[in-house]
Amino acid sequence: MLSIFSEFATWLIYSILGFDPESRLGSALHFFIEDTTKIFFLLIVMIYLIAILRASLNVEAVRDFLSGKHRALGYVMGSTFGAITPFCSCSSIPVFLGFTSAGIPIGITMAFLLTSPLINEVAVLLLISLVGWKVTLIYVLVGMAVGIICGMFLDMIHAEKWLQPFALKAFQNAGSVNSVSSEERVALSLKERHQFAKQELADIFSRVWKWVIIGVGLGSALHGFVPEAWFEAHLSQGQWWTVPVAVLAAIPLYSNATGVIPVMESLIIKGLPLGTTMAFCMSTVAASFPEFVLLKQVMRWKLLAVVFVTLLISFTVVGWVLNLIPTT
Repeated sequence: MLSIFSEFATWLIYSILGFDPESRLGSALHFFIEDTTKIFFLLIVMIYLIAILRASLNVEAVRDFLSGKHRALGYVMGSTFGAITPFCSCSSIPVFLGFTSAGIPIGITMAFLLTSPLINEVAVLLLISLVGWKVTLIYVLVGMAVGIICGMFLDMIHAEKWLQPFALKAFQNAGSVNSVSSEERVALSLKERHQFAKQELADIFSRVWKWVIIGVGLGSALHGFVPEAWFEAHLSQGQWWTVPVAVLAAIPLYSNATGVIPVMESLIIKGLPLGTTMAFCMSTVAASFPEFVLLKQVMRWKLLAVVFVTLLISFTVVGWVLNLIPTT
């Protein structure tokens, strides 16, 4: 269904406005229109639906299940849900806010948020055709492990205290939208649920919409105008330092897991080692500057810094390990 946003962007930018699909400006504008419309749609739909569920279901039961002895299962569930959802990091934010509002532990929420941009079914199928099922399986397992381990670590340090005030308040007040029994909550009228969901949507959307435009705007400019030739020329020798350099070089860039696959294919064909390529692409998808502009709206600087450093270390280690694996 999400392909409709790409089709709309193609129609608007190339057919109506007449930009050349091969031009850098046309590519940047297409990227901007596709991602902003997709993210706004997901923001509206996901925030509203999750708010409806909060007003209808016994979210305390879900929270208590995932917070107690089932916490380890919760990390796996969060990472698995992230792997099967076709969201980039930016469009995962509505789900992140919904989890937070429901009182789901921050580590489980982050396991979802970190895994979701790295893995989706389209990217997996493309990777299989590009590097084979063994390397693809390693990539999927590593991507999920990054989410699970980071989630466990963030729970250990009680990282929820570094959420932005409105997100922290929602987390602390989870379940208090109606201080009544679950039977009375389910009995709420459809109108009452709608009113609560509408207010929740208006409050959250008003806080983040401008940052979606700024973040995607930066990403689209970089997507359209940053050449790949530099990476091919300087990082193709396979020395140990090329992996951290590739991870750091990807920070100013932005793409989703599916969109980065053609770049991955191009870099591998032109001689970049698999591990270096994977580290670069994972960093592009999950640790880019435009993405962190958006995440800043739900996280304070301390939490952003912890997530950022953890991801960079993880991707560097992944790159080094994959460079040791023969691809033939």
